[in-house]
Amino acid sequence: MPNKTRHLLPALLVAISVAAIGFATLLMMRGTPTRPLIGGPFRLVAQDGRTVTDKDFLGAPFLVFFGYTHCPDVCPTTLFQVSEVLRALGPNANVKALFITVDPERDTPAVLKEYVSSFDSRVIGLSGDRPSIDAAERAYRVYAKKAPGQNGEYTYDHTALVYLMDKTGSFAGAFNVEGKPDEAAAQLRRFM
Repeated sequence: MPNKTRHLLPALLVAISVAAIGFATLLMMRGTPTRPLIGGPFRLVAQDGRTVTDKDFLGAPFLVFFGYTHCPDVCPTTLFQVSEVLRALGPNANVKALFITVDPERDTPAVLKEYVSSFDSRVIGLSGDRPSIDAAERAYRVYAKKAPGQNGEYTYDHTALVYLMDKTGSFAGAFNVEGKPDEAAAQLRRFM
């Protein structure tokens, strides 16, 4: 009998693991088996000082990128690439790109206004108080952690993914901005 139990234990552990993974997957899915629960309600402050919510962007696809203005490389490069895609779509394309700060202590609406002025005018900088930013990070499953530097300075380690949200505000997938802008624009047009 002990030998039989010894052989059943690994099988039981595998079965429990598979069940746990399946349950976790179900919890992360929204409505369909291919759409993870990413995105959702937020209430933040735009670079012009007005309060915006996720509902303000419904009716057209939109891009979302989390970063911060003191970022030395990834954030400005990504926003430049997003701007190139928006330019490839043309000036009349009804698409916005949201740049949500992970560093609201430094990235006030006024700082964001100056920062995003270097990019396409459809890039909107969003800030807010720490709880509002934390809620947006959770909704989009963003990792952001302050990394202390020298003399009180700091950077952030953060998710560097561009999220493509469809007209209903549902996550459509990760949006690749590293290729040719025309090709990325063509991909985005399919959601318009």
